[in-house]
Amino acid sequence: MDDRTQLELEAATFRRLLQHLREHNEVQNIDLMNLAGFCRNCLSKWYLAAAEERGIKMNDEDARKMVYGMPYAEWKAKYQKEALPEQQKAFDSAAKSS
Repeated sequence: MDDRTQLELEAATFRRLLQHLREHNEVQNIDLMNLAGFCRNCLSKWYLAAAEERGIKMNDEDARKMVYGMPYAEWKAKYQKEALPEQQKAFDSAAKSS
């Protein structure tokens, strides 16, 4: 496979991941962190870092909007729920061990 094709496939896969996350707002970031060790905010930070590596000016809110498909504050107001005690405990345990 040539580099261009690989890049196109990776970009298409990333767009599909974002679409999937946007369609499943019921999945909270803490769930993603507890299960996979990353969340939507991590994706936005990685996106921002990639932009900065290429000299593209962007801020955290721009990167989050790209990942969430809307301003972060709007997503939080619409979809974010208070973490359940079990979720928070699992998150805290994982943070201590890393």
